[in-house]
Order: sequence, then C-alpha cells, then structure tokens
Amino acid sequence: MKRLNLAAPLSAILLLLSLTGLGYGGNVAETAEPSSDLTPLARQDIDNLKSLFRNLIDAENRHDVSAIKVFLWNSGSTLFVAKTATPEEGNWAGFWGRDVVLQHFADLYRGTFHMEPDYAKQKIVGLTADVAEIYTPFQIAVSYAGQTPVPKPFLIVMNWIRTPEGWRMASDIAIPVPGR
Repeated sequence: MKRLNLAAPLSAILLLLSLTGLGYGGNVAETAEPSSDLTPLARQDIDNLKSLFRNLIDAENRHDVSAIKVFLWNSGSTLFVAKTATPEEGNWAGFWGRDVVLQHFADLYRGTFHMEPDYAKQKIVGLTADVAEIYTPFQIAVSYAGQTPVPKPFLIVMNWIRTPEGWRMASDIAIPVPGR
C-alpha cells in the first residue's frame, strides 16, 4: 500500500489561506473589517455612490425637493424612517413610497433643517453588485415637530439600488444617538 505525502499540498493551502486572510485563528478584530477588494462593487460604483450621496445631501440642505426626487427609487418600497409631526403619529415612523417620502421632506423643510455629514467616518459597502449600503454619522439641526433646532448626532444608514436609470436611494434610516 502506497502512502500519500500530503504535507506539501497542505502547507501550500495553509499558506494561501493565511495570505488571503481566510485562515483559521488570529485576532478577530484584525479580520473583522472587510477588505476593499472583497466588495462586490467596482471602485467606479463606490466613487459614483460617494458623489451621488454628497449631491443628495446638498439638495436636502437647499430644501430642493425636485432635485431630491431624481435620487430616489421610484417605488412604493422606498423607505424613509424619521420623526413624525406629532407624538400621536407614533413619534417615529416609516414613510413608504417615493411620493410620501418627498412630501415628508417638504414638511421637514418648512422649518429649520440642516445636516452636516462626517464624511471621514462614512462607509460604503456593496451588499451585492446592485445593492449598496452607506453608513454616515451626522449632526442634524431640525425644528420639525416642535424640536429646537440644535444640532444633534445621528447615524444614517441608506441603501441604494442599481436601476436601469442608475443608482437610486431605496431607504434612508435616521437613528438618533442617545445621550449626547
């Protein structure tokens, strides 16, 4: 009976795994951050999304609802999660559909509304080749629903989808940071 020597092929596999960061062991914190070369998005898509995001925020700070419309997915599934006009409405809610989201933006813009994103902490990741998520910390000053327009910290998570017309924002979830 002939014995197989598996030491060389096994060593090569372990070396390959360690070089690609897929090996077993090591510090989890070091490997928790996905490598940029593992994203399903091309560099051009990421750059395009950065530009679209900045343009969307600029349009929001100008309170330009017609300019914002171009960035939104034309779907009843478009979602904006934000504060309601009154506590009786639930205080926070999901606003569904492009036209409903645009109306909510218009309502917000009747008072003070200004956002300052922290672009240095922004993360853009591809969930698939056609779905991206953008995470950005913000300072937002708003007087909607009786609030005092003092800048407060928020985390905003947006999902964007690739449509035949280009990338469009499918959801915008504003998360207030408590205790600040």
